Amino acid sequence: MTKKKIVGLVLLGAFVVMQFFQIDKTTQPVDATQDFIALMRPNPEVEKILRDACYDCHSQQTVYPFYTYINPLGWWIGAHVRNGRKKLDFSRWASYEPKKQAHKLEECVEYTVEKKMPLASYTWAHPEAKLSEGHRQQLVNWFKSIGGGG
Repeated sequence: MTKKKIVGLVLLGAFVVMQFFQIDKTTQPVDATQDFIALMRPNPEVEKILRDACYDCHSQQTVYPFYTYINPLGWWIGAHVRNGRKKLDFSRWASYEPKKQAHKLEECVEYTVEKKMPLASYTWAHPEAKLSEGHRQQLVNWFKSIGGGG
């Protein structure tokens, strides 16, 4: 057997073994008395923007697509979701102290204006999450109207 075949078989074997170590795709039940959208009641257009561009990574309402079952891609996406929820979990909004809520809203404004969110890597696979300038401004204005600064 040639060296190339051995390397190829080893890589294939490693890839197959990786598939046995799936990310945890469980989510916590969402309590509407805690959820950002349920509490803040955005208009339907802003709600759609939030669900399309924010909720997959920043809530317990993540929809994991088929490709999250293919590692190492699944591991990468799982890390993004865990990190996103750690920084901001809209499903737990009411559990945040008012000062923390105000700070999170300011960050939402900042990250939206600076185009840091949604992540480009997310919008590649989720074109509905790409925000037009109009949608960005609409979201920023709404965040500001509910306490997101300036």
